[in-house]
Amino acid sequence: MLSKVVYEGWMVRYGRRKIGRSFIHMRYFVLGSRLLAYYKKKPQDNQVPIKTMVIDGNCRVEDRGLKTHHGHMVYVLCVYNKKEKHHRITMAAFNIQEALIWREKIELVIDQHQGSQVANGNKYVSFEYKSGMDNGRTASSSDHESQFSAQEDEDDARPNLMRRTTIGNGLPESVFDWTRELDSELSNQNINNQAFSRKHWRLLQCQNGLRIFEELLEVDYLPRSCSRAMKAVGVVEGTCEEIFELVMSMDGTRFEWDCSFQYGSLVEEVDGHTALLYHRLQLDWFPMFVWPRDLCYVRYWRRNDDGSYVVLFRSREHENCGPQPGYVRAHIESGGYNISPLKPRNGRPRAQVQHLMQIDLKGWGVGYVSSFQQHCLLQMLNSVAGLREWFAQTDERNAPPRIPVMVNMTSASVSSEKGEKLHASLHPSAHTDQINAANRNSVMMEEYSDEDEEFQIPEAEQEADSSGLESDIKRTALEEEPVDQIDLSCFSGNLRRNDRDNARDCWKISEGNNFRVRSKHFCFDKTKISAGKHLMDLVAVDWFKDTKRMDHVARRQGCAAQVALEKGLFSVVINLQVPGSTHYSMVFYFVTKELVPGSLLQRFVDGDDEFRNSRLKLIPSVPKGSWIVRQSVGSTPCLLGKAVDCNYIRDPKYLEIDVDIGSSTVANGVLGLVVGVITTLVVDMAFLVQANSTDELPERLIGAVRVSHIELSSAIVPKLEQDPS
Repeated sequence: MLSKVVYEGWMVRYGRRKIGRSFIHMRYFVLGSRLLAYYKKKPQDNQVPIKTMVIDGNCRVEDRGLKTHHGHMVYVLCVYNKKEKHHRITMAAFNIQEALIWREKIELVIDQHQGSQVANGNKYVSFEYKSGMDNGRTASSSDHESQFSAQEDEDDARPNLMRRTTIGNGLPESVFDWTRELDSELSNQNINNQAFSRKHWRLLQCQNGLRIFEELLEVDYLPRSCSRAMKAVGVVEGTCEEIFELVMSMDGTRFEWDCSFQYGSLVEEVDGHTALLYHRLQLDWFPMFVWPRDLCYVRYWRRNDDGSYVVLFRSREHENCGPQPGYVRAHIESGGYNISPLKPRNGRPRAQVQHLMQIDLKGWGVGYVSSFQQHCLLQMLNSVAGLREWFAQTDERNAPPRIPVMVNMTSASVSSEKGEKLHASLHPSAHTDQINAANRNSVMMEEYSDEDEEFQIPEAEQEADSSGLESDIKRTALEEEPVDQIDLSCFSGNLRRNDRDNARDCWKISEGNNFRVRSKHFCFDKTKISAGKHLMDLVAVDWFKDTKRMDHVARRQGCAAQVALEKGLFSVVINLQVPGSTHYSMVFYFVTKELVPGSLLQRFVDGDDEFRNSRLKLIPSVPKGSWIVRQSVGSTPCLLGKAVDCNYIRDPKYLEIDVDIGSSTVANGVLGLVVGVITTLVVDMAFLVQANSTDELPERLIGAVRVSHIELSSAIVPKLEQDPS
């Protein structure tokens, strides 16, 4: 049965029901010319799918955009047949990359059918859309599809029109698309917006690695307090999808790259591509004397056919977002982001990010001060540099980021009538069209409803699956837990253990719940959980110094690894090597009775260096220390084998990992900062093997340690025998 599979994978069932706090994850298959949906398990030859759809030239993929679903933001796709619109399959993904793969695979099957129909009977003919643009950019599906969506339903006189994808309601008329250079004769924009479409830009300055441009054209229809349009252009080492999802976030993550952000919330979700937002600005121009600014604006986004993303802003009033006490309401005349893919360099993806803003900061006095306008505008445009630095300093890039749900500013009791008024105000012509075509499009309106009830699973089956998920997690934990406790009294290191909170120059075991690791369902919903119990026991810590680098310290007679070997125990020894005029090594000895055959830890120990480098992960934390050290070290998980050089020494009863921190310029710089104030620091470190697939999840810590106020003078010179290797 599975020999004709075009694509397979897990997607979230988009509907109202869920299992406890988890989603119902369906397994979908594009099998030949059919889209199949199965519940939970991989299908066998005799298993009947929950739902089946035949994909032919009449099928369409509707991109419903971003939707809030059971407290999570998901990207929704709906596959339907335009001749039978009641027959559809709706599914969702937690990140855009996954949804785009599904869309491309389904469109591929549609293209194949349309191609075969052309060859046999010329039933389907490709329709090439001419957008009237003069810059050579390919039009987006969201624009040219929406222009013909009405004709397809009301008039079948154009059977040759090919549309694989439909997207939302298109660009609101109140929002100007500054990313397109429209020909003045073909443009239907009003004269006020023509200022944005002319190519009169000059380079104002280069700042933080960005080119800052200012529009040259003066306009007389805007108030004097409104600045000229300015845009920042920079290159970010990340995929367009990663950058887009970060730009769309309005949670705590934004503090890490946008210095002008203070707070953001959702006012109204119009559709999957359009929303009204409330946004407070953090401006540092004489904050003691100048009132802070806030914004209420429409945000519209789309993905173009060339893989670029466009996010557009325009201020708008809303009854649920009136003036806020203590804030001056600023006005965005035009703004947003344009994220375009570039060719990769050295194997790393790149994208050009343009951020444009034309804003009136208002205020009866200071709003007319040009230095105030320019300073605040440059602060907002510097978010492009923040994006660049955020991606440059992010090590864990394997898991595509999920778009977090914004706090809703309005109450849940806002009536649907208000939503209809807002929709009509954003799309003036859409309201009239809907009234005139209400009866004709009744099936389509029902099909657009978010209250899908497909894939309904009996309650008993849902409960059984929920309990099954819990038992899987418990079983995974039990499989790798040692049955008997290890006698720790026979192990010792020269750095003493002290479990008191205010102790100095010592170590203690750090609780696993201090760290967040990938959950059992991380592949589906990207959730993380507290780490819990460690796989191995930390029995000793050594603190060494010498005039040269110390490798293979586990061979030292009397060390914890040798004691464990004599007792038939297995050890993982992690040797953190600190370079300098005097070389230091902090050595951690983790011990267990035996490795569980087939476990991820056993595969890591017995794997090759390439596998080990791709999986060994460190989660750092500085609970106590100066702000600059805590910011430099951070708490982001780091794949050690990717960041620094690691040497692995495999013995029948131990694995030693020598981590050369000096092999990385960045790590060496942070280390230089840390060593200078090491006596003031409390540092937590957790070591684990990264889990990438469902059978490896959830992640478990090898072990975790807290070192407190370490003194360089307490290190000793070890007596190492000649390494026979």
